[in-house]
Amino acid sequence: MRAPTIRDVAERAGVSKSLVSLVLRGSGQVRPEKREAVLRAVRELGYRPNAAARSLSEQRTLPHSRLRSSGGTPMIGVLLNDLRNPWYVDLLDGLNPLLHAAGLHMLLADARLNRRGGHDLTGPFLDLGVDGLVVVGTLPDPAVLTAVAERLPVVVAGAREPVLPGVDIVAGDDEQGARLVTEHLIGLGHSRIAHLAGYGAVAELRRRGFEATMREHGLADRAAVEPGDLTEEGGYRAAVRLLSRPQRPTALLAVNDIASVGALSAAGELGLRVPGDVSVTGYDNTSIARLRHVWLTTVDTAPHEVGRRAARCLLDRLDGRGGAGGLHLAAPALRIRGTTAAPPAVTG
Repeated sequence: MRAPTIRDVAERAGVSKSLVSLVLRGSGQVRPEKREAVLRAVRELGYRPNAAARSLSEQRTLPHSRLRSSGGTPMIGVLLNDLRNPWYVDLLDGLNPLLHAAGLHMLLADARLNRRGGHDLTGPFLDLGVDGLVVVGTLPDPAVLTAVAERLPVVVAGAREPVLPGVDIVAGDDEQGARLVTEHLIGLGHSRIAHLAGYGAVAELRRRGFEATMREHGLADRAAVEPGDLTEEGGYRAAVRLLSRPQRPTALLAVNDIASVGALSAAGELGLRVPGDVSVTGYDNTSIARLRHVWLTTVDTAPHEVGRRAARCLLDRLDGRGGAGGLHLAAPALRIRGTTAAPPAVTG
Protein backbone atom coordinates (compact mmCIF):
# COMPACT_ATOMS: atom_id res chain seq x y z
CA MET A 1 0.00 0.00 0.00
CA ARG A 2 1.48 3.36 -1.08
CA ALA A 3 1.89 5.88 1.73
CA PRO A 4 -0.21 9.04 1.19
CA THR A 5 1.73 12.15 0.14
CA ILE A 6 1.24 15.84 0.69
CA ARG A 7 -0.09 16.02 -2.86
CA ASP A 8 -2.81 13.49 -1.93
CA VAL A 9 -3.79 15.63 1.05
CA ALA A 10 -3.96 18.74 -1.10
CA GLU A 11 -6.16 17.03 -3.69
CA ARG A 12 -8.49 15.61 -1.03
CA ALA A 13 -8.84 19.02 0.67
CA GLY A 14 -9.09 20.96 -2.61
CA VAL A 15 -6.18 23.25 -1.78
CA SER A 16 -2.57 23.77 -2.88
CA LYS A 17 0.42 21.87 -1.49
CA SER A 18 1.85 25.09 -0.10
CA LEU A 19 -1.32 25.68 1.90
CA VAL A 20 -1.12 22.14 3.30
CA SER A 21 2.46 22.88 4.37
CA LEU A 22 1.32 26.05 6.14
CA VAL A 23 -1.33 24.10 8.08
CA LEU A 24 1.13 21.39 9.09
CA ARG A 25 3.58 24.03 10.35
CA GLY A 26 0.82 25.61 12.46
CA SER A 27 0.76 28.88 10.54
CA GLY A 28 -1.84 31.40 11.62
CA GLN A 29 -2.23 32.71 8.06
CA VAL A 30 -4.77 30.03 7.01
CA ARG A 31 -8.52 30.57 7.17
CA PRO A 32 -10.29 28.25 9.68
CA GLU A 33 -12.39 26.47 7.03
CA LYS A 34 -9.30 25.70 4.92
CA ARG A 35 -7.40 24.52 7.99
CA GLU A 36 -10.25 22.16 8.91
CA ALA A 37 -10.42 20.79 5.36
CA VAL A 38 -6.70 20.01 5.42
CA LEU A 39 -6.78 18.40 8.87
CA ARG A 40 -9.79 16.32 7.88
CA ALA A 41 -7.94 15.09 4.76
CA VAL A 42 -4.90 14.25 6.90
CA ARG A 43 -7.07 12.14 9.23
CA GLU A 44 -8.94 10.38 6.45
CA LEU A 45 -5.80 9.49 4.51
CA GLY A 46 -3.66 8.62 7.52
CA TYR A 47 -0.99 11.02 6.26
CA ARG A 48 2.21 11.37 8.32
CA PRO A 49 4.35 14.42 7.57
CA ASN A 50 7.96 13.61 6.70
CA ALA A 51 9.77 15.05 9.70
CA ALA A 52 13.15 15.04 7.93
CA ALA A 53 11.91 16.97 4.92
CA ARG A 54 10.08 19.38 7.20
CA SER A 55 13.34 19.95 9.09
CA LEU A 56 15.10 20.88 5.88
CA SER A 57 12.38 23.34 4.84
CA GLU A 58 12.62 25.01 8.23
CA GLN A 59 16.45 25.12 7.99
CA ARG A 60 17.11 22.88 10.97
CA THR A 61 20.34 20.95 11.36
CA LEU A 62 19.44 17.50 10.07
CA PRO A 63 22.22 16.01 7.90
CA HIS A 64 21.36 16.00 4.21
CA SER A 65 22.50 12.37 3.90
CA ARG A 66 19.47 11.30 5.91
CA LEU A 67 16.92 12.86 3.59
CA ARG A 68 15.71 10.11 1.31
CA SER A 69 13.09 12.41 -0.23
CA SER A 70 15.82 14.86 -1.28
CA GLY A 71 18.12 12.26 -2.84
CA GLY A 72 20.28 11.52 0.20
CA THR A 73 21.49 8.15 1.52
CA PRO A 74 18.62 5.68 2.10
CA MET A 75 18.05 4.60 5.69
CA ILE A 76 16.93 1.38 7.34
CA GLY A 77 15.21 1.62 10.70
CA VAL A 78 16.29 -0.93 13.30
CA LEU A 79 13.95 -1.29 16.28
CA LEU A 80 15.54 -3.21 19.17
CA ASN A 81 13.31 -4.66 21.87
CA ASP A 82 15.88 -3.80 24.55
CA LEU A 83 19.27 -2.27 23.75
CA ARG A 84 20.72 -3.72 26.97
CA ASN A 85 20.61 -7.27 25.58
CA PRO A 86 24.15 -8.17 24.41
CA TRP A 87 22.80 -10.74 21.94
CA TYR A 88 21.54 -7.87 19.80
CA VAL A 89 25.07 -6.51 19.44
CA ASP A 90 26.20 -9.73 17.80
CA LEU A 91 23.15 -9.68 15.52
CA LEU A 92 23.91 -6.09 14.47
CA ASP A 93 27.46 -7.17 13.62
CA GLY A 94 25.94 -9.50 11.06
CA LEU A 95 23.27 -7.08 9.86
CA ASN A 96 25.26 -3.90 9.33
CA PRO A 97 28.00 -4.95 6.85
CA LEU A 98 25.52 -6.07 4.16
CA LEU A 99 23.38 -2.97 4.58
CA HIS A 100 26.44 -0.71 4.52
CA ALA A 101 27.78 -2.41 1.39
CA ALA A 102 24.44 -1.70 -0.29
CA GLY A 103 24.69 2.02 0.59
CA LEU A 104 22.15 1.87 3.42
CA HIS A 105 22.53 3.46 6.83
CA MET A 106 21.02 2.09 10.05
CA LEU A 107 18.88 4.24 12.31
CA LEU A 108 18.53 2.57 15.74
CA ALA A 109 15.76 2.91 18.32
CA ASP A 110 15.24 1.22 21.68
CA ALA A 111 11.65 -0.03 22.02
CA ARG A 112 12.01 -0.33 25.81
CA LEU A 113 12.75 3.37 26.21
CA ASN A 114 9.97 4.35 23.81
CA ARG A 115 7.47 2.23 25.75
CA ARG A 116 8.50 3.73 29.07
CA GLY A 117 8.02 7.20 27.61
CA GLY A 118 4.66 6.28 26.10
CA HIS A 119 5.97 6.95 22.57
CA ASP A 120 4.91 5.42 19.28
CA LEU A 121 7.33 2.59 18.43
CA THR A 122 7.23 2.84 14.64
CA GLY A 123 5.89 6.33 13.91
CA PRO A 124 9.26 8.13 14.08
CA PHE A 125 10.68 5.77 11.46
CA LEU A 126 7.79 6.57 9.13
CA ASP A 127 8.19 10.29 9.81
CA LEU A 128 11.87 10.12 8.86
CA GLY A 129 11.08 8.30 5.62
CA VAL A 130 13.09 5.13 6.21
CA ASP A 131 13.17 2.67 3.31
CA GLY A 132 12.70 -0.45 5.41
CA LEU A 133 12.50 -1.71 8.98
CA VAL A 134 14.26 -4.52 10.85
CA VAL A 135 12.68 -5.45 14.19
CA VAL A 136 15.10 -7.22 16.53
CA GLY A 137 13.72 -9.29 19.40
CA THR A 138 10.26 -10.02 20.76
CA LEU A 139 8.10 -6.93 21.21
CA PRO A 140 5.53 -7.12 24.04
CA ASP A 141 2.89 -6.02 21.51
CA PRO A 142 3.91 -7.34 18.06
CA ALA A 143 0.61 -6.05 16.61
CA VAL A 144 2.15 -2.57 16.36
CA LEU A 145 3.97 -3.79 13.22
CA THR A 146 0.81 -4.60 11.28
CA ALA A 147 0.23 -1.10 9.90
CA VAL A 148 3.87 -0.33 9.12
CA ALA A 149 4.29 -3.67 7.31
CA GLU A 150 1.64 -2.49 4.82
CA ARG A 151 3.80 0.51 3.92
CA LEU A 152 7.44 -0.63 4.23
CA PRO A 153 9.52 -3.77 3.74
CA VAL A 154 9.78 -5.30 7.23
CA VAL A 155 11.98 -8.14 8.52
CA VAL A 156 11.73 -9.59 12.03
CA ALA A 157 15.04 -10.91 13.40
CA GLY A 158 15.58 -13.02 16.50
CA ALA A 159 11.85 -13.41 17.17
CA ARG A 160 8.97 -15.50 15.83
CA GLU A 161 6.13 -12.99 15.79
CA PRO A 162 4.17 -11.38 14.34
CA VAL A 163 3.48 -13.58 11.31
CA LEU A 164 2.35 -11.10 8.64
CA PRO A 165 1.99 -11.24 4.86
CA GLY A 166 5.15 -10.13 3.11
CA VAL A 167 7.24 -10.12 6.32
CA ASP A 168 10.29 -12.38 6.65
CA ILE A 169 11.15 -13.86 10.04
CA VAL A 170 14.78 -14.82 10.67
CA ALA A 171 15.62 -16.59 13.93
CA GLY A 172 17.36 -19.53 15.55
CA ASP A 173 15.69 -22.91 15.87
CA ASP A 174 14.68 -22.36 19.49
CA GLU A 175 12.88 -25.64 20.10
CA GLN A 176 15.87 -27.62 18.81
CA GLY A 177 18.30 -25.53 20.87
CA ALA A 178 16.34 -26.24 24.05
CA ARG A 179 16.40 -29.93 23.21
CA LEU A 180 20.19 -29.84 22.85
CA VAL A 181 20.81 -28.31 26.25
CA THR A 182 18.21 -30.47 28.01
CA GLU A 183 19.76 -33.61 26.51
CA HIS A 184 23.14 -32.40 27.79
CA LEU A 185 21.84 -32.09 31.36
CA ILE A 186 20.08 -35.46 31.24
CA GLY A 187 23.23 -37.03 29.84
CA LEU A 188 25.15 -35.76 32.87
CA GLY A 189 22.69 -37.61 35.12
CA HIS A 190 20.27 -34.83 36.06
CA SER A 191 16.60 -35.71 36.43
CA ARG A 192 15.25 -32.83 38.55
CA ILE A 193 15.66 -30.03 36.01
CA ALA A 194 13.85 -26.68 36.15
CA HIS A 195 13.33 -24.20 33.34
CA LEU A 196 13.40 -20.46 34.04
CA ALA A 197 10.86 -19.41 31.42
CA GLY A 198 10.17 -16.14 29.60
CA TYR A 199 7.40 -14.60 27.49
CA GLY A 200 6.66 -14.47 23.78
CA ALA A 201 6.84 -17.01 20.98
CA VAL A 202 10.60 -17.58 21.25
CA ALA A 203 10.40 -18.34 24.98
CA GLU A 204 7.41 -20.61 24.35
CA LEU A 205 9.40 -22.64 21.81
CA ARG A 206 12.30 -23.00 24.24
CA ARG A 207 9.92 -24.17 26.97
CA ARG A 208 8.30 -26.60 24.53
CA GLY A 209 11.67 -28.10 23.58
CA PHE A 210 12.59 -28.55 27.26
CA GLU A 211 9.29 -30.19 28.19
CA ALA A 212 9.24 -32.48 25.16
CA THR A 213 12.75 -33.75 25.87
CA MET A 214 11.98 -34.37 29.55
CA ARG A 215 8.82 -36.24 28.55
CA GLU A 216 10.66 -38.39 26.01
CA HIS A 217 13.08 -39.47 28.76
CA GLY A 218 10.27 -40.32 31.18
CA LEU A 219 11.08 -37.31 33.38
CA ALA A 220 7.95 -35.21 32.88
CA ASP A 221 6.99 -35.51 36.56
CA ARG A 222 10.36 -34.08 37.57
CA ALA A 223 10.34 -31.14 35.16
CA ALA A 224 9.53 -27.74 36.65
CA VAL A 225 8.78 -24.51 34.79
CA GLU A 226 9.10 -21.26 36.70
CA PRO A 227 7.79 -18.04 35.07
CA GLY A 228 10.27 -15.23 34.42
CA ASP A 229 10.66 -12.12 32.31
CA LEU A 230 13.96 -12.53 30.40
CA THR A 231 15.85 -10.22 32.78
CA GLU A 232 18.61 -10.80 35.34
CA GLU A 233 16.25 -9.83 38.16
CA GLY A 234 13.58 -12.18 36.84
CA GLY A 235 16.08 -15.03 36.65
CA TYR A 236 17.27 -14.30 40.19
CA ARG A 237 13.78 -14.32 41.68
CA ALA A 238 12.73 -17.47 39.83
CA ALA A 239 15.92 -19.28 40.89
CA VAL A 240 15.47 -18.29 44.55
CA ARG A 241 11.96 -19.75 44.51
CA LEU A 242 13.17 -23.00 42.93
CA LEU A 243 16.34 -23.46 44.96
CA SER A 244 14.54 -22.79 48.25
CA ARG A 245 12.32 -25.86 47.82
CA PRO A 246 12.97 -28.94 49.99
CA GLN A 247 13.39 -31.01 46.82
CA ARG A 248 15.29 -28.44 44.85
CA PRO A 249 16.30 -29.05 41.24
CA THR A 250 19.86 -30.08 40.53
CA ALA A 251 19.94 -28.13 37.26
CA LEU A 252 18.48 -24.85 36.03
CA LEU A 253 17.94 -24.18 32.33
CA ALA A 254 17.43 -20.43 31.85
CA VAL A 255 15.53 -18.95 28.91
CA ASN A 256 18.51 -16.71 28.08
CA ASP A 257 21.99 -15.82 29.30
CA ILE A 258 20.82 -12.72 31.15
CA ALA A 259 18.35 -14.70 33.25
CA SER A 260 21.04 -17.30 33.96
CA VAL A 261 23.27 -14.60 35.49
CA GLY A 262 20.47 -13.93 37.97
CA ALA A 263 20.29 -17.66 38.65
CA LEU A 264 24.03 -17.79 39.33
CA SER A 265 23.66 -14.94 41.83
CA ALA A 266 20.77 -16.71 43.56
CA ALA A 267 22.76 -19.93 43.88
CA GLY A 268 25.70 -18.06 45.39
CA GLU A 269 23.54 -16.23 47.92
CA LEU A 270 21.96 -19.51 49.00
CA GLY A 271 25.39 -21.07 49.57
CA LEU A 272 25.20 -23.43 46.60
CA ARG A 273 28.20 -24.20 44.42
CA VAL A 274 27.93 -24.09 40.62
CA PRO A 275 28.25 -26.69 39.22
CA GLY A 276 28.98 -28.82 42.30
CA ASP A 277 25.55 -28.40 43.90
CA VAL A 278 23.52 -27.11 40.98
CA SER A 279 24.21 -26.83 37.25
CA VAL A 280 23.11 -23.68 35.41
CA THR A 281 22.70 -23.21 31.66
CA GLY A 282 21.86 -20.18 29.57
CA TYR A 283 20.70 -19.59 26.04
CA ASP A 284 22.07 -17.31 23.27
CA ASN A 285 25.88 -17.56 23.83
CA THR A 286 26.23 -13.84 24.38
CA SER A 287 29.43 -12.10 25.43
CA ILE A 288 28.28 -12.57 29.04
CA ALA A 289 28.48 -16.34 28.68
CA ARG A 290 32.06 -16.09 27.41
CA LEU A 291 33.37 -14.04 30.34
CA ARG A 292 36.00 -16.13 32.12
CA HIS A 293 34.49 -15.74 35.58
CA VAL A 294 31.07 -16.77 34.23
CA TRP A 295 32.05 -19.37 31.58
CA LEU A 296 28.46 -20.42 31.04
CA THR A 297 27.21 -23.53 29.30
CA THR A 298 24.72 -22.18 26.79
CA VAL A 299 23.16 -22.52 23.34
CA ASP A 300 24.75 -20.64 20.46
CA THR A 301 21.88 -19.22 18.38
CA ALA A 302 24.15 -17.89 15.60
CA PRO A 303 23.19 -14.21 16.00
CA HIS A 304 25.72 -13.06 13.41
CA GLU A 305 24.17 -15.44 10.87
CA VAL A 306 20.66 -14.33 11.85
CA GLY A 307 21.67 -10.70 11.26
CA ARG A 308 23.27 -11.52 7.92
CA ARG A 309 20.20 -13.40 6.70
CA ALA A 310 17.91 -10.60 7.90
CA ALA A 311 19.91 -8.10 5.87
CA ARG A 312 19.73 -10.35 2.82
CA CYS A 313 15.95 -10.72 3.14
CA LEU A 314 15.50 -6.95 3.46
CA LEU A 315 17.73 -6.23 0.47
CA ASP A 316 15.74 -8.72 -1.59
CA ARG A 317 12.52 -6.96 -0.64
CA LEU A 318 13.95 -3.57 -1.52
CA ASP A 319 14.86 -5.01 -4.92
CA GLY A 320 11.33 -6.34 -5.40
CA ARG A 321 12.30 -9.99 -4.92
CA GLY A 322 10.75 -10.58 -1.49
CA GLY A 323 7.73 -12.73 -2.22
CA ALA A 324 5.08 -13.70 0.30
CA GLY A 325 7.39 -13.78 3.33
CA GLY A 326 8.67 -16.79 5.19
CA LEU A 327 10.51 -18.29 8.14
CA HIS A 328 14.31 -18.68 7.99
CA LEU A 329 15.94 -20.66 10.82
CA ALA A 330 19.63 -20.80 11.76
CA ALA A 331 20.87 -24.04 13.33
CA PRO A 332 21.76 -23.84 17.06
CA ALA A 333 24.86 -25.37 18.67
CA LEU A 334 25.61 -26.32 22.27
CA ARG A 335 28.58 -24.61 23.97
CA ILE A 336 29.67 -26.62 27.03
CA ARG A 337 31.65 -24.61 29.57
CA GLY A 338 32.10 -24.54 33.33
CA THR A 339 28.61 -24.27 34.82
CA THR A 340 27.41 -27.83 34.22
CA ALA A 341 28.51 -31.12 35.75
CA ALA A 342 27.00 -34.33 37.11
CA PRO A 343 24.55 -33.85 40.02
CA PRO A 344 25.76 -34.40 43.60
CA ALA A 345 24.09 -37.81 43.88
CA VAL A 346 26.17 -39.04 40.94
CA THR A 347 29.49 -37.48 41.97
CA GLY A 348 29.11 -38.45 45.61
